[in-house]
Order: sequence, then structure tokens, then C-alpha cells
Amino acid sequence: MARIIDITADRQAALEAASAALANGFAIAIPTETVYGLAADATNPLAIARIYETKGRPRFNPLICHMADLAMAEEHAEFDPLSRALAKAFWPGPLTLVLPLKRESPIHSLATAGLDSVGIRVPKGFAGALIGAFGRPLAAPSANTSGGVSATSAAHVEADLGAKIPLILDAGPSAVGVESTIVKAEGGRLRLLRPGGLAAREIERIAGQPLLRAKAASAAIEAPGMLASHYAPGASVRLNATAVEPGEALIAFGSAAVSGADSARIVLDLSPHGDLAEAAANLFDYMKRADASGARSIAFSPIPEEGLGEAINDRLQRAAAPRD
Repeated sequence: MARIIDITADRQAALEAASAALANGFAIAIPTETVYGLAADATNPLAIARIYETKGRPRFNPLICHMADLAMAEEHAEFDPLSRALAKAFWPGPLTLVLPLKRESPIHSLATAGLDSVGIRVPKGFAGALIGAFGRPLAAPSANTSGGVSATSAAHVEADLGAKIPLILDAGPSAVGVESTIVKAEGGRLRLLRPGGLAAREIERIAGQPLLRAKAASAAIEAPGMLASHYAPGASVRLNATAVEPGEALIAFGSAAVSGADSARIVLDLSPHGDLAEAAANLFDYMKRADASGARSIAFSPIPEEGLGEAINDRLQRAAAPRD
């Protein structure tokens, strides 16, 4: 089983153990402000292969490469003025930019799924410090079995991947709770590839233009989180529910009245006060708790589309999509 180190108890020990494991080509679980990531050296093909093997992830699905700061990112990717403005405004934070990969970058093609572009993010807190200490970018998708519910605590990682990895760094619950927002600049315009922990309106405020949105069903895989079926619990998922069916769990929002809630296997409210940031932070943990209740399906109350509601609904639509 994985060794677990509490970062708050011994930050230096965590940095040293993580750096050593990464240098030896292992994939380890690290906390970020969005979700927990399964991190490995983005320049080491054997280490990257361990990510795909551990998660059971399709190798055509690219990985986000995490950097210590903008200066490190500029060593690996070409920045247009619009992308640089967004990086300066939102890094470190839950924004991923898809950028042309520099030919001289040592990031391995396994991390980019052979694409000539790379998704780059600068995370807040311990993850950024670890990358700075390690000195190389880390490829780090969410630390969970591919297609399943993302991990927002060390306990989630341990239950899912603890027998497959050597180290889990524990920093408590993830603050944001959903993955980063992914955008790509093309011809002076911005495309939203995946809504996430940074609301689209905040990006539009800095960019001075609306984000272009592609239909998920028609979009090519240019970035993580674009598969039609993703983020799925074991139970089936039913959206926009106004009534609970027999054997279902209910995940409500804003204390909305739902017929039959008294007979639900379990009732959880993402945010009784209707706070979308609170709802995003609770989303994956509540999905795991509802799934563990033994419910045959999970019914979700309607979630508003504005702000972080766009990211929440994106995750729920993919969780509810038909599965292979």
C-alpha cells in the first residue's frame, strides 16, 4: 500500500519523499487546489507510461503538464499575447492553456498523446513548490481510475489507487473540487475546451471577448476531460430530477424540494444556500458517498448553468453519458 505523508505535519519530508519518488520514475498522488493529481516526470516516458497504466487511461487522451511558474512554462510552449495575458491574470490557479509545444521541449510525446500542442497549468500551493524543487514539469491527470469520479481527498486516492502507487501526499480536501478550465487561443479567439474551476465569465473579462464553445459530441480530443463518458460513479446518473425513484440516491442543490426524497437511499445537498463554489467543492465527494450507499442510480437536482454551474453540469452530463 502507498505511504501517506501529511503535508501539514511535515512539509519538508513530503517535498523530499516526493522528489525522490519522481526522480526514480514513479507516479505519485499529489494535492492541488482543483483535485488530487497522479503526477510523474513529464520528460520521462517510463514514468508517463506508469500514469496511463495505473489509471487504465487511453493513451490518445493527453495529459496536462504542470509547471512551477510562467517562466518554466515559457521554456516548453509558445505563448501568444492573449494566452500570456490569461496566464499572468490567473496563474497560479485553475486554468489550463493549450499551447504549441516548442520543438526543443523535453516533454515526451506520451504526455501530449502525439499532439503538437500541450496543456499547461501552474497550480497553487504545495504542487507548485514541488515542481519548483523537482525542476521539471509534472504530467498529472486526476488521481483516480480512468473514467471514474475524481479524487478530492487523500482518502479517495487511497481507496482507489493505494495498492498501485508508492506515495500519497495529504493536504486535506481540495479547495476547488473540480478540474481546471481548459482554453485554447486560435487566431485571436478563445475556445473553451473544458469548463472547470475558473468561471468562463472571469476569463472573458480579461480576454475582452466571449469564449467559443464546441459541442462535446463533435469535439476532437485536444485536451483532458473531453471524452463523452467521464467522471462516472458505479451507479447510473440521472439529471435534472424533480422526483426520486425507488432505490435512488439524491444529490440536491439549494434545498430544492424533490418529491420522494424521504425514501431516497441517501440525501446530500451540494449547497443548501445555493452557492455554486461550495457545490463544486462538494461534487465529487458527494458522488462517491452516494455511490457507496448502494443506490442503483444517483438523481441530481437541476444546477444553474451560470458561473461554476457550467463546469458542474459538464461533469454531470459526462457522468450520465452512455458507457462502453
